Amino acid sequence: MSSDAPTSTNPLEGVAPEPGVAKPDPILVIDGVKRTFGGITAVNVDHLEIQRGIITGLIGPNGAGKTTLFNLMTGFDAPDRGSWSFNGQSVSGIPAHLVARRGMVRTFQLTKALSRMTVLENMQLGATGQLGERFLPSLIPPLWRKQERDITARADALLERFKMDHMRDEHAGTLSGGQRKLLEMARALMVEPELVMLDEPMAGVNPALTQSLLGHIKGLRDDEGRTVVFVEHDMDVVFDISDWVVCMAEGAIIAEGTPSEIGKNPAVVEAYLGATHGQAPIRKKRREMKGEA
Repeated sequence: MSSDAPTSTNPLEGVAPEPGVAKPDPILVIDGVKRTFGGITAVNVDHLEIQRGIITGLIGPNGAGKTTLFNLMTGFDAPDRGSWSFNGQSVSGIPAHLVARRGMVRTFQLTKALSRMTVLENMQLGATGQLGERFLPSLIPPLWRKQERDITARADALLERFKMDHMRDEHAGTLSGGQRKLLEMARALMVEPELVMLDEPMAGVNPALTQSLLGHIKGLRDDEGRTVVFVEHDMDVVFDISDWVVCMAEGAIIAEGTPSEIGKNPAVVEAYLGATHGQAPIRKKRREMKGEA
């Protein structure tokens, strides 16, 4: 298996592996975004473009600013300065729920399932534009009953796809950590997003569910043509499913490129893998992933 291009056709083939490089068809463009906390600069991104229709891995050491960048892009935090656009339209400063309605959703390192509600109810809450949530329409059931049936049908289809349909009526609080990750990913798809941002989707997941999660992430790209950006520390996972990798350190973008280009980039080795890690282990990992001796 090639670590350069998990998909058969990578639209970024031939794109220069340089920080801030322009992409052929970016879905998300970030310009001059800076976020500080006291005297600490958490994010300082001059320019970053996320290519449409591929899986982009976002890596970096702890404290590099990856989650903060996710929070900024999805409206959960506000920057000191900077702007960003989604599908060519500015979403700078827009609240999180409105960002989601435009088609950009995210998951969290710590899952946000509503533990006292059932799995199905958690899924139903993920749907947007529900007439029954508005005061006046809620008083007239015929206005929202069909929509509610459609939402339930979509939720059931997603639960079946994620192999969680047997837990449909269980309380979310009874799920394992890995099952909650699956539920959160499935719930995010209730919005029918174009861009899905996953913050450490493999964290705390047992090996039995890891492969399932990886398969679902690949399916978002391969089966549905969605764009995926995910934060991950496990380089095996990054090399396995990423078409493109962006590396952050101290809040800035220090490298971009295909997985193999990132794996041998001296700046990445120094900042992320550690100066003493060396390049031989990286090359060995790449050979193993290609099935070489």
